[in-house]
Amino acid sequence: MLHFFSKKKFLIDSLEGFVDIHNHILPGIDDGAKTVDDSLELIKSFSDFGCNSFIATPHIMHNYYPNNIVSITTALDLLKNALTMSNMQDVHLEAAAEHMIDSNFESILQNKQVMPLSKFYILIEMSYLQASINFDNSVQLISENRLFPILAHPERYVFLHGRRKKYRKYKDQGILFQLNLLSLSDFYGKEVQKSAHKLLEEDLIDFIATDVHNMNQINSLKAMRLSNKTLEILEPIIEKTIANFS
Repeated sequence: MLHFFSKKKFLIDSLEGFVDIHNHILPGIDDGAKTVDDSLELIKSFSDFGCNSFIATPHIMHNYYPNNIVSITTALDLLKNALTMSNMQDVHLEAAAEHMIDSNFESILQNKQVMPLSKFYILIEMSYLQASINFDNSVQLISENRLFPILAHPERYVFLHGRRKKYRKYKDQGILFQLNLLSLSDFYGKEVQKSAHKLLEEDLIDFIATDVHNMNQINSLKAMRLSNKTLEILEPIIEKTIANFS
């Protein structure tokens, strides 16, 4: 009976030198780290498994987290100064944003107030329950502004579960998909886990990231074990993420 069981390995053993392109480690500006000390604790925990490069992506969400270039840059500078004071000069930290496709998005895009990842990509999200009314138009405008849209955590949108054609339609529109690593466990629930593995197996995932907000999440990440089969699919995406954002 033993041949029915495949030995699982810790995910973090595959994350040495990883570049995390989606996280909420900047202090005090969204639902992630609340203080500089929180930020430093998260970063130190990442370093335990060899991840020292980050593109922080706080929310820009109208009426909830009304961040902008100034607020995000201020938080970035504050954290960079704390890293220096803590003798953590080996940490490479940049900032972009996770942009909610809402009523304000097209305005900030047209006014050049978005914060892309590595100049060419823009991380976007929408409600988990339904697509944004202006989603397709916003994606078109992103393209017209010579940016590549990356949809954060496509596996977490409840209204997309089981709708393979809709996922394919988004891909045909030129939308790239970023998977949350925790989604490969049951951290967000069984349906999200099922969707994550399906998207991975169907070769629909372009990049991966942690989307870490707090220590509970990073501790869950450290405890994650995945099958050899899943890791074989995941490792080229890890390498692609590093190559595109280093």
